[in-house]
Amino acid sequence: MKIQQLYSIVRKAIDEYEMIDEGDKIAIGISGGKDSLTLLYALAGIRKFYPKKFDIIAITIDLGFGNLNLEEIKKLCNELEVEYKIVETEIADIVFNQRQESSPCSLCAKMRKGALNDAIKECGCNKVAYAHHKDDVVSTMMMSLIYEGRLHTFRPITYLDRTDITVIRPFIYMDEADVIGFVNKYNVPVVKSPCPVDGITKRQYVSDLIDSINKGTPGVKNRMFAAIRDYPLDGWARKRNGRQPL
Repeated sequence: MKIQQLYSIVRKAIDEYEMIDEGDKIAIGISGGKDSLTLLYALAGIRKFYPKKFDIIAITIDLGFGNLNLEEIKKLCNELEVEYKIVETEIADIVFNQRQESSPCSLCAKMRKGALNDAIKECGCNKVAYAHHKDDVVSTMMMSLIYEGRLHTFRPITYLDRTDITVIRPFIYMDEADVIGFVNKYNVPVVKSPCPVDGITKRQYVSDLIDSINKGTPGVKNRMFAAIRDYPLDGWARKRNGRQPL
């Protein structure tokens, strides 16, 4: 995927769901993975020509595993003229050593999100951009169906009233395969997650399951996403000629 295509897909989501307003200061949570770094490229580029002026800041929550090298990401942020903030935490020690959680992902995610929200407020941001793509939309819906017995997925825009922060997801029309293609084409400096349970989560299991179904019945993943988009779950309604879809 060329960078112009990246801009086009991201801007489509931004415009359709009115994700960006004049004067926004948007935080981007940078894990070091392919998705968040590609989103950084997208918003840094769009910022230069988007009609509504906005600013961005990249924030990484260092969980404290002790083996996370962020030097290349620092260089990238400097090249893209994006401020970069690293927040040091002891989340890894709390989750894996002190609490010795058998299922650590939930607690880790809650603590990481709390640390990120605190950093967002400290930096004066009113919004945060998450790099959830189309595949994440579908896998989240499937996780909800399989493990909770309900149809639910995250919204393109979510206002968090407790923190007064708005979450935007500019990658909702982006295929994970296109993210991988972009990373390979532009040699994006992806940092491997230091987490010892990375890749063995319930989300990964469901993603693999969907990929298996899609392989046997090509197009299933796209049709599932289209169902979410066109017969929207709560919060997915898009403006169409001034009207909301049923």
